Amino acid sequence: MRANNINPRTPQNVLFKNYTMKKVLLALYLTFFFGLSFGQTFDIYVCDGGNFNNPPWQILKFDENGDNPQVFINDALSWPQDIVFIEEQNVVLISNLNTGRITRYQADTGDYIDDFASNIDGPTRMKIGGDGYLYVLQWGNSGQVLRFQLDGTLVGAFTDTGVTNSIGLDWDADGNLYVSSYGGNFIRKYNQSGEDLGNFISSGLQGPTNIWFGENGDLFVNNWNGTSVKRFDSNGVFIEDFITGLSNPEGIAFYPDGNLLIGNGGTSAVKLFNSEGVFIDDIISAGSGNLLLPNAVVLREREEVAIQNVDKDKERQFLQSNIGDRFMMNRHFRSKLDRVVVYALDGRILENKDITGRLLWDASASDGGVFVI
Repeated sequence: MRANNINPRTPQNVLFKNYTMKKVLLALYLTFFFGLSFGQTFDIYVCDGGNFNNPPWQILKFDENGDNPQVFINDALSWPQDIVFIEEQNVVLISNLNTGRITRYQADTGDYIDDFASNIDGPTRMKIGGDGYLYVLQWGNSGQVLRFQLDGTLVGAFTDTGVTNSIGLDWDADGNLYVSSYGGNFIRKYNQSGEDLGNFISSGLQGPTNIWFGENGDLFVNNWNGTSVKRFDSNGVFIEDFITGLSNPEGIAFYPDGNLLIGNGGTSAVKLFNSEGVFIDDIISAGSGNLLLPNAVVLREREEVAIQNVDKDKERQFLQSNIGDRFMMNRHFRSKLDRVVVYALDGRILENKDITGRLLWDASASDGGVFVI
């Protein structure tokens, strides 16, 4: 079977890496009778800005229903602003306005690793662009948009001019970049090369924070000092108040079905709306998990593993060995597969790469356990 006929979410084999023969034999026995399937669920991560430039600060994690709050990160934070997961590295980045640092943590545990970048003039919003670079806004007077490689290496300033108090960014369908100024009450436009094209919207805004483009090219703007999400057409002409009744809105996240989450700072809650802007519920109720100021909201897909019976004869043994630290491909499959993805049983992707040789995965740096390929 060619790789393009294989469902990437269907596990095709099981890897075992253990250090006692008893555990390995048990795991091998189970492979003959059980398979694994994955269902789509989400965790909700909320950046809590606390008392603005004074603590407490925290990154909270909730289940997909907004329940079971837990403190995911509370180390090395200083007025945190945004959350970005880099899944292929299994890390998460947090921007800290007070210290000018972007701190890096383990994505599965929230354990602090190091500083991803420092000496930034008040980092606020972050987003990975289509070119694979991390774009970072600066609150301070310089206000230029910075670009970083995903290992933390500074590429340089992307924009030729700055936007003070910048705190929202997005791209239109043509690749032009837009940046909101909270203090200036405007939206600035830059072309694909970062050249300044002037103000796109300069009236009718009250402390704009997050901005995003809809599928039809309309621009939506959260207004911190207003009570609404405003909607503008692709020329910057005001259309309507898309959502009303908000209080200090900041932080957005989108479900695959178009429903969206908005942090509502005035009530210390996260609100759920449908794709038409109709309020559904406070998915995270006021103050849950001691939440004070939700200034960033992120949905992270989580794979839930379910055990099901499979036919032993249909098991695809494309590994040379199922036990050890270095997993090699059976040579008979080299012409039939194009890509390998290795999952932990909690759904985390540990390896995702094109197949260029017989070595599929070097697991020597990982803990022992059961993995799915």
